[in-house]
Amino acid sequence: MPFLSLLVTQLLLGGVTFGNTPPGKKSGKIRVAHSASFALTDKPVRLARKGLKISRFPLLLSENGQVVPFQLDDTDGDGQWDELVWVMDLPAKASRTLTLQDVDTLTTFPTRARVRFGKRTSQYTAVQPLTEDTFYAHELPIRQGYQPYQTDGPTWENDKAGFRHYFDGRNAKDLFGKRTPTPSPDWVGLTATGAVVDNYHVLESWGRDVLPAGNTEGLSLGLGGVGLLIGDQPYRIGVMATDSTHTVESSRLRVLGSGPLKAALAIDYNHWRPRPDRDYQLRERPVIWPGHYAYQNTVSMPDVNGDETLIIGLPRVATTKPVEVLKQDGWVALYTHDQQSYNREYWLGLAILVPEAQYRGWAESPTKGPVALTYYAKMSLSANVPLTYYAVGGWELSDPGFLDVAYFKRYLQTFIRQLTTPVTVTFSPDSRL
Repeated sequence: MPFLSLLVTQLLLGGVTFGNTPPGKKSGKIRVAHSASFALTDKPVRLARKGLKISRFPLLLSENGQVVPFQLDDTDGDGQWDELVWVMDLPAKASRTLTLQDVDTLTTFPTRARVRFGKRTSQYTAVQPLTEDTFYAHELPIRQGYQPYQTDGPTWENDKAGFRHYFDGRNAKDLFGKRTPTPSPDWVGLTATGAVVDNYHVLESWGRDVLPAGNTEGLSLGLGGVGLLIGDQPYRIGVMATDSTHTVESSRLRVLGSGPLKAALAIDYNHWRPRPDRDYQLRERPVIWPGHYAYQNTVSMPDVNGDETLIIGLPRVATTKPVEVLKQDGWVALYTHDQQSYNREYWLGLAILVPEAQYRGWAESPTKGPVALTYYAKMSLSANVPLTYYAVGGWELSDPGFLDVAYFKRYLQTFIRQLTTPVTVTFSPDSRL
């Protein structure tokens, strides 16, 4: 079984509709608590299966007996779920107690986070959904004569915003603004016959692609895209759309989970040669949870020479405003706020949030070239030491408050408080078992 959330497989095979699951055998109580002086919203919670006394599937019930949406993740890829995850609201300095039951059927829930990934095998065949794929150096679209991927690569979204990764060799990251909390339609990026088409740069009821990432003269890293400084020279992981020679021998993408509450990807770049004397492996692990205009990414490299600096991008394709810096609770936010959509139609607040302990300042790229039109955070890099950061995109049509820079700044401050506040999770088995 591929590294796909077990729940996705269950949904494809069919399941019990939300709200119709019969009561099961009691397993125990789960207490979730925190001591912060502010409320937490859609706080992710994880609990390992080991020790839960669940023989088949869990069912979570709130204090008043309502079913709490959850997800089962297969984190080691052995075909069995090993982690129970959910999100919950917690008042300030409060705790909540959930009841855990053991049931025979898996409850399904509305989708608040998911991955969409599709590919066609030729110019004349329809796109098919995938959970994994390997992209090779000789498959650059300019060499094949067609774009193989729906939306140029995978999109991951929650109820607030969507993001996409250009898996076609460019390896930039983009923003989909959303107008509704429901998932964007499956036809985004497709014709009626399943061919690849750019139909998402126009305003639809669900939203649109709102962020320009660059052009044939200069390509940004996108919102949260990564690269390297070797000495003082920036390099992107990949090439521009006009290049026919790739710098990455092969790139493997896997869908680790696709909802209903958590969506996760693995992207592994094998034999990335930004210049003749360097050969790297680099790993990315994008994750998105509900409730926030952001995604999380974790980057690691097994081998480095010592003169490299990891860079994380913030596009400046459609703004001339300088980057702003916010430091809070051990994190650094680099952000911009401007009418920085296509044709400068809409206000966007864009930000990257990086750990202050690894932060080494920021810099600005040229306006042309493979790393262009980008502000970037410079981060210290050590072999096999993962670095986790966040990328944020607030669109005025998602929330009119994002018209105001002060509102966007307050959102960043609140988001940092939410992600840095720990919760304690304890499980008490039912004594009658």
